[in-house]
Amino acid sequence: MKKEFHQENRASLCQSLAPGSLLLLFSGHAPRKTGDEDYPYFADRSFVYYTGIEQQDSILAILVDKESVQEMLFMLPPDAHAERWNGKRLSPQEAQDVSGISDFRYLTDFSAFLDKQLVSGAISTVCLDFDRKKEGEQPVRQAFILANKLRENYPYVTLSNIHNQIKAQRTIKKPCEIDAMRYAETITCEGIQAMMRASRDGMYEYQYKAEFDYALAQRGVLSPGFPSIVSAGKNNFCIHYYSYKGQAHDGDMVLNDVGACWDNEINDVSRGWPVNGKFNEKQRLLYTCAYNTSNYMFRILRPGLPMSFVDQEIRRYNFEQLKEIGVCDKFEDVGTYIWHGGAHHVGYDVHDEVDVNDGRRPLEPGMVFCVDVGIYHEEWGLGFRLEDNCLITPDGCENLSAVTPRSIEDIEAFMGKR
Repeated sequence: MKKEFHQENRASLCQSLAPGSLLLLFSGHAPRKTGDEDYPYFADRSFVYYTGIEQQDSILAILVDKESVQEMLFMLPPDAHAERWNGKRLSPQEAQDVSGISDFRYLTDFSAFLDKQLVSGAISTVCLDFDRKKEGEQPVRQAFILANKLRENYPYVTLSNIHNQIKAQRTIKKPCEIDAMRYAETITCEGIQAMMRASRDGMYEYQYKAEFDYALAQRGVLSPGFPSIVSAGKNNFCIHYYSYKGQAHDGDMVLNDVGACWDNEINDVSRGWPVNGKFNEKQRLLYTCAYNTSNYMFRILRPGLPMSFVDQEIRRYNFEQLKEIGVCDKFEDVGTYIWHGGAHHVGYDVHDEVDVNDGRRPLEPGMVFCVDVGIYHEEWGLGFRLEDNCLITPDGCENLSAVTPRSIEDIEAFMGKR
């Protein structure tokens, strides 16, 4: 993303801040894994959304008063020894080129800056992103740590949670985000096709995953947008499966739930295919139900429908398909075969931080979410999902992941060329 993208995002966020506000966002840092080794660092997604910077231990500070907005970046100072071990740190000019922020300060000066602002009387509210998902979450987010210190040392300052404003902004994707998603979809397609091309009886799940990872790396994506789900046979009945130790055999279906990330935009695509490349009768029956449901959704989705409609209609229409082939008689029993929801937004996160008002918000142009149709028939030993990324357009919708083979005919034709 160009720096103008991040500048526009910050400007929009500041419009919701009252004079006398200090906004603080943190890039985070890698928690310790073991001994002297840390987990791989992954920057806070909202911090990246507003700055473009992915260097750990960085802070975005924005002061808002009646007449001006002052933006600052606090980042690690130069340290030749540390940089020799862990890589070069961004210079002030490099940080400005990425973020558009010219006021660069060292992290060592942040405590003094914060104290000066809070005792001056000019700041009445500190705005933080309180985005904790559950009690006891580890590691504890920096916003919560700082909030505890502020309550103790500056009890006269009000704390404000800006998480809802952030979610509201991230709900509608800008054209540059959609362009990045489109390109990411082509890379995901190459990875899925690599797995299809290599598929054979006796292949291990980790070998499928290796094919996907290699295809991404060859196209400049060193890590997928989220941990890949690749399973076969009975392992398909674990929705979030990360073991990769199973072995695929003729008669099994391979399930994958994967996505590349390009320019910080993540997609999420699921395909299921027979190990040997030819659908048997039961595989064909169930896959046709999912395929028909998915196609139906892409025909009807348009602006104005409530977000909750997507999941409800996937469930209803998929049930009708299952009923037609004699698998499920009553809608009350559909949970036996449909185990999870049918829609979640994608973007800077694979389950993106968005505001849909508990599903009541109408679909709008620029929203991008998954149409996820899963069928799990344990008695038949078949479980898979067909998941695509839906962009809402002014007069309908577009399947961004249609580039990846998805019909029975296209899958069999592609795998038949091996």
